[in-house]
Amino acid sequence: MIAIACDHGGFALKQEVMKHLTERGLEFKDFGTDSDKSCDYPVYAKYVTDAITSGECQRGILICGTGIGMSMAANKVAGIRAALCCDCFSAKATREHNNANIICIGARTTGPDLALMIIDTFLDTEFSNEERHIRRISYYS
Repeated sequence: MIAIACDHGGFALKQEVMKHLTERGLEFKDFGTDSDKSCDYPVYAKYVTDAITSGECQRGILICGTGIGMSMAANKVAGIRAALCCDCFSAKATREHNNANIICIGARTTGPDLALMIIDTFLDTEFSNEERHIRRISYYS
């Protein structure tokens, strides 16, 4: 299960992402926000991080204007490895090397077509399970 949330800056893109996930047949849970009315991004980041740390969801997607605020808020939670990605290479590498469990996207910095490609890359890439990557992650897990 994928957890997804956004703030007001990411609302329109979140709608497109959820439509895309549905078309792919992927299960997700929407944790809000439900409009483009101004709201506080850390609230929605917490909903997603709670869903992941509880085991309710395995991966998450957080969207705000730049993706920066969401990634900073999410990474304050133990067990969360959130990565702000602006390209497919970073999305693939963060899954393979860092076992990231949340991808953060900036709706005002990344166009919708590219955002969907980045998210697909993130969701379709598995962690490498290489010893060097496991060791490196253990420093901050």
